Amino acid sequence: MISSADLPDAIPIFPLPGALLLPRGRLPLHIFEPRYLQMIEDAMKTQTRLIGMIQPYDAPGQAGKLHSIGCAGRLNAFTETDDGRYMITLSGVSRFRVTEEVEGFTPYRRCKVKWSGFERDLGRPEHDADFDRAVFMEALGRFFEDQGLKTDWESLGEAEDELLINSLSMLCPFPPEDKQALLEAPSLSTRRETLMTLIEYSLRGGDDEVMQ
Repeated sequence: MISSADLPDAIPIFPLPGALLLPRGRLPLHIFEPRYLQMIEDAMKTQTRLIGMIQPYDAPGQAGKLHSIGCAGRLNAFTETDDGRYMITLSGVSRFRVTEEVEGFTPYRRCKVKWSGFERDLGRPEHDADFDRAVFMEALGRFFEDQGLKTDWESLGEAEDELLINSLSMLCPFPPEDKQALLEAPSLSTRRETLMTLIEYSLRGGDDEVMQ
């Protein structure tokens, strides 16, 4: 388990639109670009094996610009395919705030980061005291039917609050800016409220405009 004292001042950054990692969540990734293959190899040599997942902006005129908040994951599963690709899993550790990009000789991007403000990410799983699971699951069922999605409803119904809300936040097909809103939610209850808003918005026939 990583403590706050172990968190480095700079980490490699993987900008991937729509890919959301949350603390204590697990994100499988298929790595094939040479620069990111190098990033994985370099991360494996470090003590913490951290990689920062972050959303790039996709608006006109903002090419290459990153959101200020991402989530770092520890590389805890690694498989190499016969043709040199990597199948990895990141385990979410903590969110971070980018302070500046590091200029250097790596083919991938690196950033200096601050971890302050996200101390609860390193603690125990959160609970949502105001969570009305019956109402939430009813809306979720309609959303999955509308989107043509399938799931193991029995397992979802038995999942702890944080596992349920965070897993759905990571997996549901929302636009990148909405994923960012879920990432930046300051608490589990706020994330659940944001997730419910996105579900209801979609069910009302909302388009892909970014939530304000």
